[in-house]
Amino acid sequence: MSFVFEIGITEKNNKEIKKKETVELIASKGIIGDRYFHDFNGDREQITLIESENIDYYNKTFNTNFNYLQFRRNIITKGIELNHLVGKNIFVGKVKLKVNDLCRPCKDLQTGLDKTNIIKEFLRRGGLRCEILTSGIIKIGDKIKVE
Repeated sequence: MSFVFEIGITEKNNKEIKKKETVELIASKGIIGDRYFHDFNGDREQITLIESENIDYYNKTFNTNFNYLQFRRNIITKGIELNHLVGKNIFVGKVKLKVNDLCRPCKDLQTGLDKTNIIKEFLRRGGLRCEILTSGIIKIGDKIKVE
């Protein structure tokens, strides 16, 4: 079973991602309270997901102890491989998302974590960029289903 393991948002760029139990999403705009919430938001800036297993793999392989939210994605998943979902619709709880692109790591993330191999290691493990198709609430524990 695949589900939402952790949730995080931040109001401002380059500020710490704060753990949330629930978030409210508005179709085509983003997550209320998140730095990327806008009236006319692009379809790749509304919400991001990443697999907890990829972060666990990195921590084990490179003997680090990064927490999930340090990777600056909104939804941390468990039990689902995300990369093959590009172009598909998924439900996170009752919220429908369209998966538009892989979420590649940036130099800011690599600098923030102070590891020179983040971009290389997360190029195909960095998660997904999605468009919010229906408004609603996402909470920790919500199931993730592919449409």
